Amino acid sequence: MEQREVRDIDALNAALNSVKVLRSNVRRVFESVSNGLRSDHGEDGKENKYILELQELLTTVNNNLREVEGSVANLTPPPGPFTLGNTTYLSQETTLERQQLYGQLVNNYKWTDKIRAYSVLAGDIFESNKFVKTHKSTNLLVNQKRRKPHAIHHNVPPEIIETFINGIGRFYNDMTVTANRPAGPNPVIQISLGRVFKAIIAFKGLIIEFVTVKSLSENNDLWSESRYKVFRKVSDHCNAAMCHFFTPYSADTSIKSYMEWLHSYITLFSAPCKGCSKRLNSNMPPTWRNFTTLEAYHEECK
Repeated sequence: MEQREVRDIDALNAALNSVKVLRSNVRRVFESVSNGLRSDHGEDGKENKYILELQELLTTVNNNLREVEGSVANLTPPPGPFTLGNTTYLSQETTLERQQLYGQLVNNYKWTDKIRAYSVLAGDIFESNKFVKTHKSTNLLVNQKRRKPHAIHHNVPPEIIETFINGIGRFYNDMTVTANRPAGPNPVIQISLGRVFKAIIAFKGLIIEFVTVKSLSENNDLWSESRYKVFRKVSDHCNAAMCHFFTPYSADTSIKSYMEWLHSYITLFSAPCKGCSKRLNSNMPPTWRNFTTLEAYHEECK
């Protein structure tokens, strides 16, 4: 009997270790996808090197998954249903307040299971039904009819996106634009604005979804903030401007307006504030730009 229990414990430890290895390698896959093309891939054939690296990681994950399945198959099924452990003693409390804890705990488990099930169903529904906005006409003089809805530009062929992005850099001599696609057709572009900063911008079709501003010496991770406060402030203003310039009816015009506004930061460390005529306020340059006039302001002076 004791030898059987020892074997069961060894099998359980082997299964837990295989799950631990699987989680570690899955994390490496997500890190590789989020980082995209890196400098250590080199310049020649870096896309092929990145694809081979990702294939190797996925093959490792597939092998780890088989090991987990084999380890789980070696486990001895439990003789009966699982209990809640020591929480079952909560129902034996003599205090009225503690007696209610067991029922609340069971309800919380049920509620969590329902939330998980509903989340899976909601994800399937959103995946199968793409979100499209429509535009209603406010002109009541044309037979009270609605205008034809304008399609939002979130689903655009990759070649159109590529052509549009390549055209951005030609408008400004001091703005360098590079693009990559770490996950599917939607690009993530990096804009180097002179020697001031770089902006990493995630697109959904021809719609800007997220912007991160960093120094030229920092990494190109979209989801990590800059270690410098001035660039974190500029990132906040860039994401606010993304909402200001957004329009579902003319995405190309809104992006051009946004890029013109972003280009005004070429004078981030040289232009004085329009409000106080100072270059520094609380050791910070004027990090905000007017959406119309493109004039520089401190956050406190706008």
